[in-house]
Amino acid sequence: MNVIIGIDVGGSTTKIVGYYEDGKLVGRLMVEAADPLTSAYGALGKFVNENKLSLSQVKQIVLTGVGASLFKDDIYGIPARHVDEFKAIGLGGLALSNKKEGLIISMGTGTAFVRADKTGIRHIGGSGVGGGTVLGLCWRLCNARSFETIVELAHNGDLKKVDLNISDISAGDISTLAPEVTASNFGKMADGLTAEDLARGVLNMVFQTIGMLAVFACRNDNVKDVIITGTLSTVPCAKTLFKQVERLYNIKFIIPAHSIYATATGAALSYIYPDGAEK
Repeated sequence: MNVIIGIDVGGSTTKIVGYYEDGKLVGRLMVEAADPLTSAYGALGKFVNENKLSLSQVKQIVLTGVGASLFKDDIYGIPARHVDEFKAIGLGGLALSNKKEGLIISMGTGTAFVRADKTGIRHIGGSGVGGGTVLGLCWRLCNARSFETIVELAHNGDLKKVDLNISDISAGDISTLAPEVTASNFGKMADGLTAEDLARGVLNMVFQTIGMLAVFACRNDNVKDVIITGTLSTVPCAKTLFKQVERLYNIKFIIPAHSIYATATGAALSYIYPDGAEK
């Protein structure tokens, strides 16, 4: 049976997802390389090999992501087309979460907000706060340059040494805000801070900022389900931090399995289901 492959080409990481034409999943793969072209070609070759496919079985490649524009021709003689990244985010987010509508958030270098429902998929905005923010701040604050190191540091960090909470400025609740709610990110900065504390503080600030932007978007559009995708969605503390926002504002944050592959998933599905509806 023919295979359709979606490739999300990032600056240094390429995600690839393959489906048979009937919508059955073939597999998923992620490859890192310094050059997007090298990363994408390497990902495709590795994917075909690991799933015991031949190139002749690949009917169509669908490219998306910031590096997709680098590809002008067919790949290994296989027809290649491009799909709008926001459409891919929307389709992939819905498919992985098994939802019919929602606000899909893609947390990559920056953060994109995409609204998807029966009327279509539309990009409603974005923020420069994202993975790039985490990497940049942690490099300067913690002397940590890799994503893996930052996550490891943050696991043992203590937010109480970094952030100012409601309990630090008031003896009781303030309106509907409980004592443990953040009043100011990096507003305490107690003595004896460690790199672990600072890394946790950076992640907390980024996730809280994205979470509140999601709250505002939901209130503006009467939607309750927020589907989190992208590289930052794999950070272990992300689920905990979004749950805190969820409890305060009565919306539901969903981090689906394989959330890092949402955009590549949507790219492949845009070809299999061109009308946006699964068979």
